[in-house]
Amino acid sequence: MAQRKARIDGGMPIITVYEVPDDLTEKKNLKCRVFTDNPTIEWAIFIKNNRDREFSDYLSPECNLDCKYDVVVGPVANDTVGLLIRQFSRGTINAEYLKKEFSFGKLTNQYTFHTEKALYYLKKVGVLHEYPTTGND
Repeated sequence: MAQRKARIDGGMPIITVYEVPDDLTEKKNLKCRVFTDNPTIEWAIFIKNNRDREFSDYLSPECNLDCKYDVVVGPVANDTVGLLIRQFSRGTINAEYLKKEFSFGKLTNQYTFHTEKALYYLKKVGVLHEYPTTGND
C-alpha cells in the first residue's frame, strides 16, 4: 500500500510500525466496538453508515461519525467487500445475498483509532523505508 500511495502522490514509501496491547479492547477507559473476524450484516451496516456522507443518525450505535467509539476493530473492507456494501446500500442486493457473498473467505482485521485517548495506547516500535528498485540494482 505504501508503494502504491507513493507512486500516486510522489515521494518515498515509509511504513511506521506500532505495537498495540493485546488487551486494548478491554481497557475500562476506552469505548470499543469489536466485530467478529468474519464480515456480518451488522458490520456491513456499520461500514455503510460511516461511509455515507448523507448519514445523519449520529445517535445510532451503527455510526461512529461522532467518534463515540475510541477504537473500532473488524475486518478490512477491501474492494470486493466495498462493492458488495455499495450494492447493498443501493438496494441492488438484499441482506441475505450479502451474507451469502461474505462467506467467500476470511478478511484481515484492522484496528481504527478515533480519539486521542485511544492513540495513547499505541507504542511506536520502528520505521521501515521501502525504496522502489530502479531495475539497475
